[in-house]
Amino acid sequence: MNAEIYRFTWRGIEIEARYVASYWEEIAHLEIRSIKPEREPLPITETGYRSHFHHRGVIDLHGAENRGDALIAHVVDWLDAEAEKPAWKDYVEASRQGELF
Repeated sequence: MNAEIYRFTWRGIEIEARYVASYWEEIAHLEIRSIKPEREPLPITETGYRSHFHHRGVIDLHGAENRGDALIAHVVDWLDAEAEKPAWKDYVEASRQGELF
């Protein structure tokens, strides 16, 4: 299985997305990890790593030649949507203030 690797920055965090378009027949596999800072929590994972299986049409709908752009847009949209949730906003606020205890 050949993985396609894409790197991008989201809100100051460098992220690597590894994508296997045909993991099992009609199933694709997406791995997302924060690499700078390493293991930095993201709104979709507290550990900085997320493995996600989905129907391969989700990304490939845009064609293989545009897969990288479509994949990055998909992940950024996912991160942005999860970042609007109270738990992530609380995490960001606590990170700014630091822990007192």
